[in-house]
This record gives sequence, structure tokens and C-alpha cells, in this order.
Amino acid sequence: MNARLLCSLSTLSLLAATGIAQAQDITIAIAGPMTGAVASIGEQIRRGAELAADAINKNGGVNGKKIQISIQDDVCDPKQAVAIANRIVSAGIKFVDGHACSGSSIPAAEVYGESNILMMSPASSAPKLTDDAAKNGYTTILRLYGRDDAQGRFIGPWIKERYGTKKIAILHDKSAYGKGLADVVKEDLNKAGVKEVLYEGINAGEKDYTAVVNRLRSAGVEFLYFGGYHTEAGLIKRQAADQNYQFQLMMGDSLATPEFWSVAGPAGEGTLFTFPPDARENEAAKAVMERFKQINFTPEGFTLFSYAVVQAIAGDIAKASSTDPVAVAKTLRSANVDTVIGPVSFDEKGDVKNPRYDINVWREGKYSKLTQ
Repeated sequence: MNARLLCSLSTLSLLAATGIAQAQDITIAIAGPMTGAVASIGEQIRRGAELAADAINKNGGVNGKKIQISIQDDVCDPKQAVAIANRIVSAGIKFVDGHACSGSSIPAAEVYGESNILMMSPASSAPKLTDDAAKNGYTTILRLYGRDDAQGRFIGPWIKERYGTKKIAILHDKSAYGKGLADVVKEDLNKAGVKEVLYEGINAGEKDYTAVVNRLRSAGVEFLYFGGYHTEAGLIKRQAADQNYQFQLMMGDSLATPEFWSVAGPAGEGTLFTFPPDARENEAAKAVMERFKQINFTPEGFTLFSYAVVQAIAGDIAKASSTDPVAVAKTLRSANVDTVIGPVSFDEKGDVKNPRYDINVWREGKYSKLTQ
């Protein structure tokens, strides 16, 4: 199904959600890339939200009301994200689990903020999202995920310690997420006295990155930090392997999807990336993991973060005894929120406090925490 048709169907379902049943229900829009190059991330977010809503509804709902889910496809595109945000506002939906890509979340947040719609992203990490919201006085914009600058501060010292004497390149895909993360890592390394031999942006969506690989090889690059998504990373790694050229690739959290290995194949062996500690191992996630097993879905990547967003919104609607997004946002910011990923709390900007990260490695088609 192409993006235009899906978007049209999505609009119809969104409008249908404003019918008579809607008066008795609480609708949460799930906004992310349901189609396109990073649709696997959209599926993670959708699956997490749907299972959370189902669990809440089976447990009696929220203050006697059921949670309804409205799936919205922004294809990780800023313009489509703004269009979807405006439709969500027009439809009277008050809560949003999304968006996923920072490039979509940032412009969509302005629409939601102006309309006092509560938006909580389970995946967007660009600092600009909450920095801009705070500057504009938007109190209903939050994210249940760490910022890029926190991720950069974590990984910078690690790269310096292990690869500081190597020839390092930093590339990005020119997106808000990719460039933002690459810039933070670059700044942190430069402050530590490590200077990259190459820093530049690539064009996302291309199929042939041979020229990029050749530039890396000519510069003698031994370690590459790439700010971007799994598709481009997989192609670069695979096309380098085709030339018998090996380097250590490291990325941010976008690599937590099996789609990376589908693209890179064995060339992806040993690739490193940062991601929050695996929530699937939490005591609070045991029952949820069993339900995912029953539907034959492995909750990788951002799945449990999206589940936690729906939990947080529903739980604080109950605490606030209100479906007013401003009141719910105030409640969310005032105390710890119990979720499947553990207790979380938010600071004055709407950022999750004290984010933590692990370093993960891809081995034989799967990723796991690096133990050394």
C-alpha cells in the first residue's frame, strides 16, 4: 500500500474516531513511519501502543472509559507530520504517542503545543524538540526517551578511550536526528582532543554509496560514527565489504531493528550502537513480554517505550481525574510514573530524567549488550 493511499485511509479512520463512540472513549493517536524506509520503527511503536491499550481496556479502562488507538503514518517526513498533526487537532484527539523521527516530531510539536494537545514521543531524541517547546511555553510536549546530548556525553568518552588513536570519520544523513546526534558526538570528541579525519553529510535514500565508501577508504578511516538510520548504514557497510574494506561502525539508537541485518547481512557483524538498557529484562515487563510472545511479536527497539507512553498517559489521566491535556501534563511532570520500562519522571522541559544507555553489538543477525 503506498503512502498516499494509507494516509487517505488513515484520515478516514481518524475522522471516524470522532463519532458517537468517541464521546465515551479516550483516543490516543499513534504517529510514526508506518510506511517508508524506517517503517520497522513505526511497527514497533504501533505494536507497543496497541498491546498497552488492550491491556488497559481488559483491566477496566481509564476511569471507566476505553482507550482507542488511531494509527497515523507520517512516513518520517516533516511535511506529512505537520499535516497529520493538524488533522489530529481538527478531529479533537487530545493525546499523541509519537512522533518517532525527530524531524517529524519537531514541527508537529509546534502544532500540538499551540493547541494544548499532549504529545509524548517514545523515540525522538533531538534536543531541539523540548528546547523549542520550553522556549515557546508549551507544557504539553514531553518525551519518554533520552536526548542526543545525553547520548553523546555517554558515548564520547567511550570512543576516545578505545578508538581515540584511530582514524575516525563522522557522517550523518542530514536529518534532524542524524545530524544532531553526529554533531553532539563530534563536539564531545573534539573537546576531548580527538579530531576526526572526515566529517560530512550523505544523501539518505540512495542505493549506491560506493563514492562514500571510497572517501572513507582514501582517508584511511578505521572507525566510523554515523548519525542516521539503519538502511543507509547497512548499505554502506555491505558495499564496503564488497571492496574488502573493513572499519568499525558505530551508531545511535536507530540501529535497534532487525531491518539493519536484512540490509547489511554478514557485513554488519560487530557493528556497535547505543541504546537504553533492555527493558525486556525488567521485572515490570515479564507479563507484557508473555503477551507479546502470544501474538508472536518480538518487542525490540522502541516497542516498550511506546507501550510505556500509553501507560503513562492513561495512568495520569486517571491520577488527574481529567482528560484535559494540560492537567494530565502537569500531573506527569509532578511525580514518578510507573511503566513497563520502570519508573520515569520528567524535568521542566518535558525530558525524561536521568536517561541511561548501554553499548550493543550485532552478532550473527542479533544484537545484545556488549559485555567488554
